[in-house]
Amino acid sequence: MVLFGASGDLAERMLLPSLFGLHHDGLLPASFQLLGSARSAMSNEAFRSQVESSIRKRAPELAQNASKLQSFLQLVSYCKAQIDSDSDMQGLAQRIKELRQASVHSDVLYHLSTAPKFYGPICTRLHAHGLVDAHTRVMLEKPIGSNAKSAQAINSEVAQAFSEDNIYRVDHYLGKEGVQNLLALRFGNALFEPVWNARYIEQVQITVAETVGVEGRAEYYDESGAMRDMVQNHLLQLLCLTAMEPPTRFEPSAVRDEKIKVLRSLRAINARDVAQNTVAGQYTAGAAEGVAVPGYVQELGRESSTETFVALRAHIDNWRWSGVPFYLRTGKRLPRRATEIYIQFRAVPYSIFQTSAPIQPNALLIQLQPEERIALTLMNKTPGLDRGGVKLTQVALDLDWRDAFQSTRRKVAYERLYLDAIEGNGTLFVRRDEVDAAWAWVDGIFDAWREAGMQPKAYPAGSWGPNAAVALPERHEHSWRE
Repeated sequence: MVLFGASGDLAERMLLPSLFGLHHDGLLPASFQLLGSARSAMSNEAFRSQVESSIRKRAPELAQNASKLQSFLQLVSYCKAQIDSDSDMQGLAQRIKELRQASVHSDVLYHLSTAPKFYGPICTRLHAHGLVDAHTRVMLEKPIGSNAKSAQAINSEVAQAFSEDNIYRVDHYLGKEGVQNLLALRFGNALFEPVWNARYIEQVQITVAETVGVEGRAEYYDESGAMRDMVQNHLLQLLCLTAMEPPTRFEPSAVRDEKIKVLRSLRAINARDVAQNTVAGQYTAGAAEGVAVPGYVQELGRESSTETFVALRAHIDNWRWSGVPFYLRTGKRLPRRATEIYIQFRAVPYSIFQTSAPIQPNALLIQLQPEERIALTLMNKTPGLDRGGVKLTQVALDLDWRDAFQSTRRKVAYERLYLDAIEGNGTLFVRRDEVDAAWAWVDGIFDAWREAGMQPKAYPAGSWGPNAAVALPERHEHSWRE
């Protein structure tokens, strides 16, 4: 495996600890080798020290196994490579060829943990140096491009070197255990599929909330914003898995075929209805988790119209979901950290409990973070003699992942994604036509914002976004789950 951007933040936080997690559990191939690469010069020993530091900081429990840690470090080496340097690329090519010749298996996985603008040039150089063949695969991080046109250009350049089957576009949310639970819940149980449609479901909410600000990513974030950074990939992928038809098999083509149908069924949001169906916001100074924090423009150091919050009311125009609103919401500096899918079922058609409080609709909560859990809320009789009439209380059947699988080590998303990419399983990766369709829908909203002259509305850090976001579902007699 060749990791470009091996000295970067993502590698330190997620990638290197995930690879060690696989090694710790004996899941990596016996002949596995990791070759790190970045623009700066570094010795093998210095890189191994960096890898060890990352693992001890991010996976301290696993790092306690000293023999496993040392055996993993022996699999790690480094090679400097500036993409625009012929001598660097020749040196990298020679090192990769040596590793392939020394290995029982000649497969190579390239992971481009770099800025997307380098994806095309890196793949072009790899191909030019004879480093791409039927046994090589490439992983690309999101977001690919900043709009449909730039994404198509990047994908086309990568496709000149790698076939589509060997391109693995990463959305790390797809590797989360909770996402796998969503698929298992829908397609592994007979209980839910008959009611998973517009006849029984009133609304769906998908929330990805962060308490942090932009931190050290201000310049990058100002070029992307919440729509490009989160909606175009994470939220739309969660929407696809929630709304798609049952695939014929749990394999790459079948799953991706159903996801692309959802994206192509999304109703376009244009300038006429953009104000009623979308809200953009930008946080100002406030309090996050009890601590005073600055506003976005103070963190950035200049004025900006970039959105740090987005709320949308989307519709999927097909037989299963016609008339069901999908509320999508994401933002920074919100009151709590959460990634969840909330499905509210329709109310009972008639209540026989005339003297009790109104019956609350059943709901299914699928929580992905900070902890994975599934909760089904039902109406239950309140204990008592009922002299004033039967009273009902909403209770939850709580399926807690931690309680059910206490003895199982919790895998992070990249462990699953790395293992699938190493084994050549593309089911949890994003196909090119999905990227195109998602960008086409998001670009339509950007165009509508510009045409309607809409700008982000201010909201104080620590709140749930602008007041207009609260009103977005309330206009349709719905409300956000807080």
